[in-house]
Amino acid sequence: MRRLTISVEDSLADAFDELVQKKNYLNRSEAFRDLVRKELGQHELQDDGVEWCVATVSYVYDHHERQLANRLTQMQHDHHDVMVVSQHIHLDHAHCLETAILRGPIAQVRACADAIVAQTGVRHGHVHIVPVQVSEHAHTHGHSEHVHVQPLR
Repeated sequence: MRRLTISVEDSLADAFDELVQKKNYLNRSEAFRDLVRKELGQHELQDDGVEWCVATVSYVYDHHERQLANRLTQMQHDHHDVMVVSQHIHLDHAHCLETAILRGPIAQVRACADAIVAQTGVRHGHVHIVPVQVSEHAHTHGHSEHVHVQPLR
């Protein structure tokens, strides 16, 4: 591990210290590492060299919206190759929250997540993508291949 020394304006340092406190980091270094990882991850997603990712897509929708629940389920089936799991909870009599975890090639994961969030009636959709590298060790279990991935940073 290397030590970095940086200089910032007092107001920026104060705002950073407030962030450290609000997010319950143990120290500035942990907060700084998270910020750097986040920025590097975003940069790597834009870089053509990164091909795989894991992602979450979370969204709220009204299940009374005409055929929306059926369309969302169909989309999950259509993208079964990247859809790992989804969790569904009822917020009230009409609204549901779903969170899906996806894994695979970035283009396919993005296409799936964007298609879900873009559905008419989906509200508060959010996609979080983490670039990963595929391990060189793949396992075959019957008809499917099991792939190991790990975060880039």
